[in-house]
Amino acid sequence: MGSATTQALAATTSALTAAPSVDLDVARELFAAVRVLAGSSQLSGALSDASVPAEPRRNVVSSVFGGYSAATVSVLDAAVAERWSSAADLISGIEEAGVRAAAIAAPQVDLEAELFSVARTIAANPELELALGSRLGDSTAKGALIEKLLGGRASEPTVIIVSSLVQVPRERRVRSMLSHALRVVADQRGRAAATVFAASTLTADQTSRLQSTLAARYGTDISLNVVIDPSVVGGVRVEIGDDVIDATVSSRLSDLRHRLAG
Repeated sequence: MGSATTQALAATTSALTAAPSVDLDVARELFAAVRVLAGSSQLSGALSDASVPAEPRRNVVSSVFGGYSAATVSVLDAAVAERWSSAADLISGIEEAGVRAAAIAAPQVDLEAELFSVARTIAANPELELALGSRLGDSTAKGALIEKLLGGRASEPTVIIVSSLVQVPRERRVRSMLSHALRVVADQRGRAAATVFAASTLTADQTSRLQSTLAARYGTDISLNVVIDPSVVGGVRVEIGDDVIDATVSSRLSDLRHRLAG
C-alpha cells in the first residue's frame, strides 16, 4: 500500500467515524458505491485522478450518489477528496469503509467470530469457494447465494459484508477477502484478531492467559478465533497479522528430527 493510499484511507476512516447516524443502510450504500465504481473504470478513474481539484470530484459524487444518505455522501466526499495511489485503491478504501460501517452499526454482534466461521465453511467446501471466486457467473447471483446460505445462520451485518464482497472480488480469493474484513472489524473495535490452532478446545483460563500474553506483546486487546487441529498434538500456533508464533509439540518434534538428521 502506497503512502498516498495510507493517508487517504486514514482520512476516509476518520470521516466515517465522524459521520452522523452510521447504520446498516450506510454500509449497504457504501458497498453499492463500490459496485458502481468497480463497474465503471471511467468513473473510478475520474474520482481518483489527483490532477483534478477536489471540488469537481465532489461534484461528481453529488451527481452520481446524491440519492444516498448524508452520512454515506460525507464519507464518499472525504474519500474522493484524497489522493489515492490508484483507482483500485480508492475502491478498496470505500469497501473498507463499508466493512467498518457494518461494525459500527452492530456493536453487539461478534462479527469477527461470524466472519471467521464463514471463511472456515467456505474453505471446507471447494465447490462453493470456486463458484464464489469464479470470474464467470452473475455477481448479483453470488450475493443472493450468500444471503440464502447465511440467512438465519449469521447476523444481518455479516450477511451484508460477505454478500457484498463476493459480488466484487477484483481478482481476490474469497478467504483472503474475508480475512481482511475480519481484521478491519477488529481494528474498528480497537483490537487485533488472532487465529489459534490447538489440538483441543481451550479452557476459559487458557483463553484468558493467551489473550493477556498476546495483548502485552502487541499492545492492544486481542480477539481469538480457535481452530481445532489434531496435527498440532499439543501447545498452540498463533497467527496474528503477518506474525506466526509456533509453540506446538509437532513443531518442536519436527525441529528435533531435523537436528538429528543434520
